Amino acid sequence: MEKLVIIPTYNERENIAAIIAAVFDLNAGYHILIIDDGSPDGTAAIVEDLMKVHEGQLFIEKRSGKLGLGTAYIHGFKWALAKGYQYIFEMDADFSHSPSDLERLYAACNIIGADVAVGSRYVKGGRTENWPLDRHIYSKGGAFYTKLITWLPVNDPTAGFVCYKRKVLETINLDEIKFVGYAFQIEMKFSAWKLGFKIIEVPITFVDRKIGQSKMSKGIIKEGVLGVLKMQWESLFHHYADRLRKK
Repeated sequence: MEKLVIIPTYNERENIAAIIAAVFDLNAGYHILIIDDGSPDGTAAIVEDLMKVHEGQLFIEKRSGKLGLGTAYIHGFKWALAKGYQYIFEMDADFSHSPSDLERLYAACNIIGADVAVGSRYVKGGRTENWPLDRHIYSKGGAFYTKLITWLPVNDPTAGFVCYKRKVLETINLDEIKFVGYAFQIEMKFSAWKLGFKIIEVPITFVDRKIGQSKMSKGIIKEGVLGVLKMQWESLFHHYADRLRKK
């Protein structure tokens, strides 16, 4: 048990069987943990049927409602640590992230020496496909704003395609990670950086979802804008790294 891919879901019945198959088709030893937030469309039932085929490789944790991306990943991180996984991945269910790129993130950690490998749209070789103009503006503007405020040396701080070495998640006090939307992605990278871990960005092509609805909202954007300011304020004046380090 070395590599676990965590995939949060809410109403992903059109995508879930295909994304699970694509990961297992890599034949690279990945296990998958689905964190389903009470999808009313039957996503969890599809996963449970597939678990009979992929016994010991596919798992599900069902939660009572739509509790947020950040809390889903924190739940998954704790589960992965308890089960002894060494490399823990975040990935979307909607094929925005190509499953074949999991191996490139893994290599960045296992061979090149990253503690955190980020699938990045905004380094040389990275790009997006099928995005409307407003999505480009929000994403690139958010990345620029985050770097400007926090000095975080990551070009794609809101990226949700990530590989963490076990030691990173063991060191971070996950109970102190407070944000639940895209600011969660920034907070995790910021925390890892402040605690001295090495972050490497791996260029990927991010493809906008073809099936289902985006989970982006005005509330998520607002959380990101205010959350970045709060993180930097605490970092400068409130011993942020000490608070984030697990005692």
